[in-house]
Amino acid sequence: MPPRSKEKEPIIVPATRPLIAVNADYVTPKNGTAFAKINVGYLDAIMAAGGLPVVLPPLRKDNLADIDALLDQCAGIVLTGGADMDPRRNGQPLTAVVNPMPARREDADRYLLARIFENKIPVLGIGVGMQQLNVFAGGTLHMHLPADNPKALPHFDQTGAPHRHMVLIEENTRLDDIYGTQELRVNSSHHQAVNQMGKRMRVAAKAPDGVIEAIEATDPNWFCVGVQWHPEADTASALDVQIFDSFVQAVMRNMDAVLAVA
Repeated sequence: MPPRSKEKEPIIVPATRPLIAVNADYVTPKNGTAFAKINVGYLDAIMAAGGLPVVLPPLRKDNLADIDALLDQCAGIVLTGGADMDPRRNGQPLTAVVNPMPARREDADRYLLARIFENKIPVLGIGVGMQQLNVFAGGTLHMHLPADNPKALPHFDQTGAPHRHMVLIEENTRLDDIYGTQELRVNSSHHQAVNQMGKRMRVAAKAPDGVIEAIEATDPNWFCVGVQWHPEADTASALDVQIFDSFVQAVMRNMDAVLAVA
């Protein structure tokens, strides 16, 4: 009788990390060459949640369509923080308190936003990324707190020191499911805020003074969440890892649904 062959051990194929696009900032120093920049906190948070970050450079306006080849491979997008949106693009005046981002970055971000809304790509907007989601959906912003909203408490420290405050999460929202609590202490470094909500967007959290701190799409099948605080920062709370976990999990569920249809 020939010797029994050993059973082959099953080949374990590691799960593929979904590619998550992250938009880079565009920095123009007074002296020297301009460069693309991204806080590694975004990259580390995506990796820890099971995704693989792909940095999207702020290409020139006439080259933006070329990024589609890269963007089409990504299953989700994180819109990063940065300087202010240029209010003149939204019919509001530019004042001394506004620090507009370079036009090159805003052009690149607007291109991404068009793709996000057109294809309902899972998206997590952070800081100005949240404000961009709201404005693209037809909403408006307070240009400066507390000048535009006298009831607002300080939402940043003028000395640059870390600032924190409570946020109250709205019940029966996606954010409520993510954090599992109605009160959350967050970092805060913004002087602008959502004013009027965009179409098919809703408030997900407010500060005790009524300032909107988080928004989300009303479509239950689309993970479109924006937060004014920075869950990727060193000053984030321990609970903030949950928003990246939930985002990447939603991305993977969306990938499974697309494959099932295909």
